[in-house]
Amino acid sequence: MGVIIIITYQEIIKNEPIKTYIIKADESLAALGYTEHSFAHVMHVAEMAGYILSTLGYSERDVELAKIAGYLHDIGNLVNRKEHSQSGAVMAWTLLLNMGCDPEDIATIVTAIGNHDEGTGVPVNAVAAAMILADKADVRRSRVRNTDKSTFDIHDRVNYSVKKSILKINEEKTIVKLKLTVDTKYGSVMDYFEIFMERMVLCRKAAEKLGLTFKLIINEQQLI
Repeated sequence: MGVIIIITYQEIIKNEPIKTYIIKADESLAALGYTEHSFAHVMHVAEMAGYILSTLGYSERDVELAKIAGYLHDIGNLVNRKEHSQSGAVMAWTLLLNMGCDPEDIATIVTAIGNHDEGTGVPVNAVAAAMILADKADVRRSRVRNTDKSTFDIHDRVNYSVKKSILKINEEKTIVKLKLTVDTKYGSVMDYFEIFMERMVLCRKAAEKLGLTFKLIINEQQLI
């Protein structure tokens, strides 16, 4: 086996082939009519996952791995939207292995990516849990690509209705709150639950893995 390298988040975000895969994966989703999954999304997820673990006192390395996993988590959309978490995990494994990354680090990152999507995802470790929360909390108007409001589907309406989204851990480090400011002119609270209930259940499980209670607050009303 060759020399093991400790890969950093900064090295990953500067990697040109990875940038290409993120761009092309997002192009595929754009063709399918999905919301934005490019650099704005993956870097938000990376930074938020890092924030969660650093706030809870996890090691600098765990924080770094969460950021790397967050940045890479959607590259599987390059292959297909269906089962993109699994294909993305395999892609990440190959990329990181070829970079000489530590197998322990690869294992943690690949596990997090392979478990981030609702339906198949389980917060099996802290990095996976942090990334799930970061990913599912990224609901915002700017992710909607469709400029014709008259043709919005329910996903467009719900994302466009969210004017502000904040994920925050309380000072006591016992609760993680997802606070949304929703313009009900475009999407109702019921619409949100119709498409995101499975995601919110996964967030609750992810929070529990980190020793936290998950709370969803929409327009100052606690709903979970």
